[in-house]
Amino acid sequence: MTIYAEWVLANPIWSAIVHFAILGTLGEIASVSIVRKRLSWPGNALQTLGKMAAWALLGIVIKYGFAGMKGFTQALLDQHLLPAFLASGIGWAFAVSVLTNLFFGPQMMFFHRLEDNLIAREWNLAGLTTAWWTLIWFWIPAHTVTFALPLAYQIPLAALWSVVLGVIMGATKARKMAGQVGGQPA
Repeated sequence: MTIYAEWVLANPIWSAIVHFAILGTLGEIASVSIVRKRLSWPGNALQTLGKMAAWALLGIVIKYGFAGMKGFTQALLDQHLLPAFLASGIGWAFAVSVLTNLFFGPQMMFFHRLEDNLIAREWNLAGLTTAWWTLIWFWIPAHTVTFALPLAYQIPLAALWSVVLGVIMGATKARKMAGQVGGQPA
């Protein structure tokens, strides 16, 4: 086992904090930078630090959520409420991913939106439905890969997926903006 993997396993909460504070914020920076076509921060310096803290807190929530959803998945298997082929390998990874993203994901995303609203000092739920759709088309496949990995690499990859989604969402928003002139479709 690598020193990195040993550190992650020995420090599950701190590693979640560090990974999400850095990579979650980097995903937001990537998204904003793609839209603006230059390196940009998601707000002023204080707001960016607030976003790092929000991502750190989210890392803790996700770490506990992953552990809890694995227990939930196992309980469903133990009660024969899921098919036996989901008990191991890629079936297990898929089952945990689907259950995590359907039962835990929406509340976690709403919590994250509340964090963003506190940082921005505004009430804005715009785009939340779009974010929830990412649970289906992005997060279920991404977390199937995540849960197929050894435990030491699951939280780091989950945080790295935040960068990937930030790039995808930034590119999508930039493309939509490029297709509009004066707020109207071109």
